[in-house]
Amino acid sequence: MYRTGIDLGGTKIEIAVFGEDGTPLLRERRATPQGDYAATVDTVAALVADAERKVGAGATVGVGIPGAESRLTGRVKNANSTCLIGKPLKADLEARLCREVRLANDANCFALSEAVDGAAAGAAVVFGVILGTGVGGGIVVDGRVLTGANAIAGEWGHNPLPGEQHDQRCYCGRSACIELFLSGPGLAADHRRVASADISAAEIARRAAAGDAVCDATLQRYEARLARALAGVINILDPDAIVLGGGLSNIDRLYDSVPRLWGHWVFSDQVATRLLRHRHGDSSGVRGAAWLWN
Repeated sequence: MYRTGIDLGGTKIEIAVFGEDGTPLLRERRATPQGDYAATVDTVAALVADAERKVGAGATVGVGIPGAESRLTGRVKNANSTCLIGKPLKADLEARLCREVRLANDANCFALSEAVDGAAAGAAVVFGVILGTGVGGGIVVDGRVLTGANAIAGEWGHNPLPGEQHDQRCYCGRSACIELFLSGPGLAADHRRVASADISAAEIARRAAAGDAVCDATLQRYEARLARALAGVINILDPDAIVLGGGLSNIDRLYDSVPRLWGHWVFSDQVATRLLRHRHGDSSGVRGAAWLWN
């Protein structure tokens, strides 16, 4: 049977259909109806119907969301797309699509995609990291997503970053969250605080690569923070591989600098964990969502 994966993001909804052997058959995107839950459900249902018409067959449906499904209520929690919070998304989609729908955090979907046949294929324990507009994480053990008793396994972005003080509040209501420092907006905000220059994370990386000393110093601070944050993950999970995704994962120097730095905080005489760049990139979200039916 065909498998459909949906990546439900804050700005776009992407769908992909895969054949029984994993061959991609279709991939499309539509804009996410901003702040409109009912319209979001309508858009997902329309995408599935249109995709199945085009490929000429029904399919299983897996959906990656920027949040988690509460084990207590069955409703969405912890979503940075706030219109989803408190909504019975799984039940509503199942009613519209007339079939079971499997729902998972988008970072879990990313980690699953990269663990099954991506950058970390063959690794027993994989931690997948999203470094983008927000910071997320997902854990895969022996090819299966680890969800956890509270459906929050891998949510490292909302732990405090040790050694940092920060007056700004995260959307979750806490301060000093890892996300405030390691997201794209967090990198830009750090540069703005220190250098009094308002430029994007991508521009900071570009200028640092071109020899700009101030931007290079900003990236050095970012690398040290990322190393410290990932060292905490290694100390607890001890993964075989950590795979980076999201826009900031395209900064080449991270893959050399961060492993050189994280040993200072890892409680071991050596660090065998590999830091890897994603293989499937933007496709990992929909691929991982489809693989929820493996």
